[in-house]
Amino acid sequence: MQQEIKGLILAAGRGSRLGSMTEAQPKGMVTLGGRSLIEWQLSSLRAAGVKDIAIITGYRSDVLDVWGLPTFHNERWADTNMVMSLTAASEWLETKTCIVSYADIFYAHSDVTNLIELDSNIGVAYDPHWRTLWEQRFDDPHADAESFSLDGNRISDIGRPTKAGDKIDGQYLGLIKVAPEGWRSIATLIDSHEPSQRDRIDMTTLLRLLIESGQDVYGSEVENEWGEVDHPSDLAFYEQRLATGAYPWAHDIGLA
Repeated sequence: MQQEIKGLILAAGRGSRLGSMTEAQPKGMVTLGGRSLIEWQLSSLRAAGVKDIAIITGYRSDVLDVWGLPTFHNERWADTNMVMSLTAASEWLETKTCIVSYADIFYAHSDVTNLIELDSNIGVAYDPHWRTLWEQRFDDPHADAESFSLDGNRISDIGRPTKAGDKIDGQYLGLIKVAPEGWRSIATLIDSHEPSQRDRIDMTTLLRLLIESGQDVYGSEVENEWGEVDHPSDLAFYEQRLATGAYPWAHDIGLA
């Protein structure tokens, strides 16, 4: 029998780098091709067979009621990172395998399916061809890129600053598979830190600390173009790509 997979969208943050676009709404509500980024995520998750989806809220949580989905709320969203937002959904993570998605990305449903099928308690979607996208988005790709090293399909390093010339096997999308056993390892690691430290742990640092503790974390290579929206210039770039048919998978699931 096919395992039940739940979805969690991390939408607690404002996304201040988007300026006026997020003055009255969370980052995940900015639109691409006339649809909010969260609608893109919901469509891809559902097309991959993920039916039960909840949103983890924080900033302007009232705006995220539009879909009538279950929510988990991080009251301290302004003072904590995504890791602490994720702990708000421990009720789901303790009992079901979850696909965890950042709210500021869009991706193909087939890449969600590949991540679901990855034989791992903790799996991470990554782009081995990241440099092409980073060079289009940034003057200096290494200013934003983080370390990402693979040993086979096992991740051996992630989340450190990089410089030109470093060997980088891919970039993390912000899309993770967490099985209950994997969540237990994550929760144990979080609990081992003082409260002030927990608040500052970001997601790639968490993954690196897990790897350093001996936890296996595996990578799932994405096969399709995807995007991450951090700046207004990102939206303009992706709108142009969308207009040229760069995301055929979006048409397949009714997004374009």
